[in-house]
Amino acid sequence: MSLIDDLVKLEEEAKELVAGADDAAKLEAARVELLGRKGRITGLMRMMGKLAPEDRPVMGKRANEMRQLIEGMLDERTTEMKAAALKHALEREAVDITLPGIRPQIGHQHLIKQIIEEAEDIFCGIGYTVESGPMVETSYYNFTALNAPMDHPSRSARDTFYVVDNNPGSVAHPEAHAHGESDVLLRTQTSGVQIHTMESQKPPIYMICPGTVYRPDTADACHLPQFNQIEGLVVDEGITFGDLKGTLDYFVKCMFGEDRKTRYRPHFFPFTEPSCEVDVSCHVCGGKGCNFCKHSGWIEILGCGMVDPNVLINCGIDPEKYTGFAFGIGAERVAALRYDLPDLRTLMTGDMRFLNQF
Repeated sequence: MSLIDDLVKLEEEAKELVAGADDAAKLEAARVELLGRKGRITGLMRMMGKLAPEDRPVMGKRANEMRQLIEGMLDERTTEMKAAALKHALEREAVDITLPGIRPQIGHQHLIKQIIEEAEDIFCGIGYTVESGPMVETSYYNFTALNAPMDHPSRSARDTFYVVDNNPGSVAHPEAHAHGESDVLLRTQTSGVQIHTMESQKPPIYMICPGTVYRPDTADACHLPQFNQIEGLVVDEGITFGDLKGTLDYFVKCMFGEDRKTRYRPHFFPFTEPSCEVDVSCHVCGGKGCNFCKHSGWIEILGCGMVDPNVLINCGIDPEKYTGFAFGIGAERVAALRYDLPDLRTLMTGDMRFLNQF
């Protein structure tokens, strides 16, 4: 019965071999050594032919029990190794839930959008409406209806982004082609919205029309090829230049402070008569004169004037009954003067170090 003694000895050696396997490779090597085709259990089973017939059943039973015991030890060791690996991974990759999390960066409105919305709040507070219109206009709405003659410099390709239209039949106002110009363009001013409004609404009209405009200017510290205007229009009975001055003085004080003064200088615009440029007192020197205001004490901010009667006639409004005024404000210029911005291009670069200040 030496084979039974060998089985007992093999059981002790198997326990040591399985227990000593500290990784998956060593455990697999132990399985092959004990249970493989050329393993020790298989070798003992092949020696059963040398036993007496009456001893073979006992030996076979003990060998099967030994195989099951070793398989159980291997499974148990595999489970232990997997548990140890999981515990190690959890300890190494653990997340401390008591630490503060990473807060997502919350954005905010761009400075120009803030300026536009503040202007809308100011004018809506005194009864104005906010109107909008197309950015791709015809030259009639952008120039002709606004009393700009065909030879006006603003209508040249140097000052306007024209869109070539190869289908004359699609032109809304054929007189543009009669003078050899393209009829479709990117609007150079939001004044076209004023024409649309006067065509669709009857006086009294109190409105502003903020929006983006386009001009083929080279970007520099004071100019951008794409910028934003806030234009306004009033048409009603008995409107005077005094109403215009009172409205703009109110806007300047709301936007820049109660201590700011305004100055009106004669100027020329085709769509207003009389016309003027409006200056605001320099905030740096308080109007005394400094390098920022070129020692004048004043900074130009907008253009305005009384609506030309020809514009009212073009829109079907009787100039003998109604008068009005119009003005145009550059949102970028307001931002630059309000926050001392030395270069308008900083508003368009997307530099978060700059934009996060506002």
